[in-house]
Amino acid sequence: MDSFIDRLHQAHNHCPECPSPKVINRFFDEILGMLFPEHAHEVYRERGNLESKFLDLKVQLRKILKNNVELHGGDGEKLADLFFDRLEGEVFERVHEDLHAMFEGDPAAKSKTEIIRCYPGFYAIAAYRVAHLLHRLGIALIPRMITEYAHGKTGVDIHPGAKIGRFFCIDHATGIVIGETTLVGDRVKIYQGVTLGALSVNKEDADKKRHPTIEDDVVIYAGATILGGDTVIGKGSVVGGNVWLTKSIPPKSKIYYQTKIYDGSSNLTDFYVLKSDA
Repeated sequence: MDSFIDRLHQAHNHCPECPSPKVINRFFDEILGMLFPEHAHEVYRERGNLESKFLDLKVQLRKILKNNVELHGGDGEKLADLFFDRLEGEVFERVHEDLHAMFEGDPAAKSKTEIIRCYPGFYAIAAYRVAHLLHRLGIALIPRMITEYAHGKTGVDIHPGAKIGRFFCIDHATGIVIGETTLVGDRVKIYQGVTLGALSVNKEDADKKRHPTIEDDVVIYAGATILGGDTVIGKGSVVGGNVWLTKSIPPKSKIYYQTKIYDGSSNLTDFYVLKSDA
């Protein structure tokens, strides 16, 4: 018993000073609630109260970063100020564009308020936008904590290092994976169960581009898997459901998986069909 307590005591003494997931989760939820009152615990109808909340969240981030220099190696207060300076253009405006894309892309959506309050895809994208800004500022760990928090709530796993363009639409969400070095263009729409992943999981490839590039105006349907850092899905293409891709396809292509009912008297097998309008 004593030796076990000693081991636990040692672990506690060697634990980094970085904030707990609960602190970061609360910080993100408060950021989201400030930006979108539909997610707020308290609606700030008085301008002064809203301004006070904005400053309070800035102070929270300053404190977190100041107390955890090992996560960024810079000036925590300046980084916090930079984050809030860029919050409007790189998060608020971008998420509103994503919201517009989701509303336009889903006939079932009756209002943008419905999407904000109910759609896991909205929550996951908002978490990614916040985390990606922190990631771009050179802050380690905290961005990943935010996206993993959203992953647990939505089933959507977006690495904060992925680069995702404007008007991004996730429909239905759940089971989506977007890897660290993925590049996604503008006006891309993906459905549930899509994986944008790596062909290799070797540790020595950590600094290489391991995940695919999805160019502008691409639609990827449910269950599709697209792998590899050299794989490029050309602009304006449509990737059908359950397709497994490890090679590039040209712009304006349509690729889908065509199934055939098994017949023991024939040698027919399933096959892929690729059409290109380029």
